[in-house]
Amino acid sequence: MELNNLLSGPPETLLPEDPAAAELAAGLPAVEAAAKFPTSSLAWSELAEEAFAGGRTIEAYAYARTGYHRGLDLLRRNGWKGHGPIPWEHEPNRGFLRCLAVLGKAAAAIEEKDEAERCATFLRDSSPTAADVLS
Repeated sequence: MELNNLLSGPPETLLPEDPAAAELAAGLPAVEAAAKFPTSSLAWSELAEEAFAGGRTIEAYAYARTGYHRGLDLLRRNGWKGHGPIPWEHEPNRGFLRCLAVLGKAAAAIEEKDEAERCATFLRDSSPTAADVLS
């Protein structure tokens, strides 16, 4: 009989390379990347961050929510069961985590307190490093 480590949690979820990553790194504008790769959380995160930095909170919220849901779909397809680590250290996870962070910030800005708290908790539970880096 095999003993399980009761302290171990679910395994880390490591997403595959984001389809827009190389083109974004080469200078493709985020709006073009999102149109070309609509499933890319990374492209949506860049749009969300740009909008939030520009004071366009509702746009940021919408972009971040889109990237967040695209990321959830990809996480589930890669074995995520609704909880467990999504490490920031694995670069392909960053688009989703960045969307989650901006979604929380935009929710706080429009005083959607429950959503902001849920996003902050989800981010910290998924990746304490991401929560620190993106705060």
